[in-house]
Amino acid sequence: MNRLDDRTVGALPATVTRPPYDRQRLQQGIVHLGIGAFMRAHLAAATEAAIAAGDLRWGIVGVSLRQPDTRDALQPQDGLYTLAIRDADAQGQPRQRLQVIGAVRSLLVAPENPGAVLDAIAAADTRIVSLTVTEKGYCHDPATGALRLDHPDIVHDLGHPHTPRSAIGMLVFGLQRRFAQGRGPLTLMSLDNLPANGRVLRGAVLRFAEVVSPALAKRIADDCRFPCSMVDRIVPRTTDADRAAVSQALGAEDRWPVLGEPFFDWAVEDHFAADRPDWTLGGARFVAAAEPFERLKLRMVNGTHSSLAYLGAMAGWQTVDQAIAQAPLRTHIEALMRDEIEPTLADLPGLDLPAYRANLLARYANPALAHRTHQIAMDGSQKLPQRLLGTVRDRLARGLPVPRMALGVAAWMHYLRGVDEQGNAYAIDDPHAADLTALHQRTLGQGASAAAVQAMLSYAPVFGDLAGNEALADALLPALQSLQTRGVRATLEAVNHRELGA
Repeated sequence: MNRLDDRTVGALPATVTRPPYDRQRLQQGIVHLGIGAFMRAHLAAATEAAIAAGDLRWGIVGVSLRQPDTRDALQPQDGLYTLAIRDADAQGQPRQRLQVIGAVRSLLVAPENPGAVLDAIAAADTRIVSLTVTEKGYCHDPATGALRLDHPDIVHDLGHPHTPRSAIGMLVFGLQRRFAQGRGPLTLMSLDNLPANGRVLRGAVLRFAEVVSPALAKRIADDCRFPCSMVDRIVPRTTDADRAAVSQALGAEDRWPVLGEPFFDWAVEDHFAADRPDWTLGGARFVAAAEPFERLKLRMVNGTHSSLAYLGAMAGWQTVDQAIAQAPLRTHIEALMRDEIEPTLADLPGLDLPAYRANLLARYANPALAHRTHQIAMDGSQKLPQRLLGTVRDRLARGLPVPRMALGVAAWMHYLRGVDEQGNAYAIDDPHAADLTALHQRTLGQGASAAAVQAMLSYAPVFGDLAGNEALADALLPALQSLQTRGVRATLEAVNHRELGA
């Protein structure tokens, strides 16, 4: 089978959407740090729509921050890859729509050549540097949002300005190089699931820059822009079976296609240092303030996704659609949204919350994605503060109960034992894995007790000022006791019948 590339793309089946423009004329306008599956199914897809409309200034330089696998797969394909949009038809049968994306102009691997990344940021045509580096990529304290100057990557970068390895270091030293060459400011845009992600990024960049040079920090603060944004599309990990199926449908081998659901949402603040693509052509919307959209998505989508993932993984429900098909879990997730999350959300004009909730449940039930619960469960220490604990804080501040929110937090704590209810062991994939598993073994590993719960809540990088909170501890204890002694299904039944705790 021929490889997908610029030479073979024209011979693909007519049902496959292909770039309608001359890729040889594509310019470099965006440098993207963290060229993973989500970026390729979201930002690149929206950028493709703007390019296809005739604006060829927005080719993407994709940067892998750790591994060369994406570059190794896509470079022989001239940066081309397939986006497979998957759902089910009216009879519940999986179906897919294929589009070859041409927006990625070149690929870099930062550890191999960090100087090339700095040069790309400094390049004259670059106007936007975007990021999908996950929560842990900001080298910050998730509980406070502050940059950790003691983070190993930050310590390294401050001592090695020509070979940075963190996204923050690359941005600051790239901007330093850019300004030294007399070029203008950039827009630095986070697409990660963080509250006020643009402000978190700005704070981290400026704190790092202050250590490097106060004058550099002032220049960045005065001239660069950091728009906040909310992104939403479910993008599961690509499997070997997915590669084979997409390649078969193309009639050409694609080593790294990406999958996505039909749903697409992106609210981005229209706050740019220079020009930007017309991403509305790809389904985005430019807004004055992204915060209400961020809160909606982080709490309703990400918060319930994480709750579902920990409960599902512990019960042995391997994928999201398999988990949400379990009646007790579906009842719980729907009630979690309706009764505990929605009352904490600001009004958004035109938003029908019951319809949003129903649509979200339907998205989770999509059988064509096979989104694995253990994939969503990764990096819990980085995700809980944004996805769950903000809602918990808001409700506790109003004196409102948190039984269902607490069950999600308890499920994460329970997940740290590293073995599901069928006795299958799994690794804890988390930047704090060693500390958290040791803490679990000393505390909840000896049985759920008030003292054990308080010890878990004292883990400052996750819980911050919630340490010692009696109301939260009172809600967590019965949930943990039930998970440990009765299991996930019986615990869900108890919560649904209001038989469990506060």
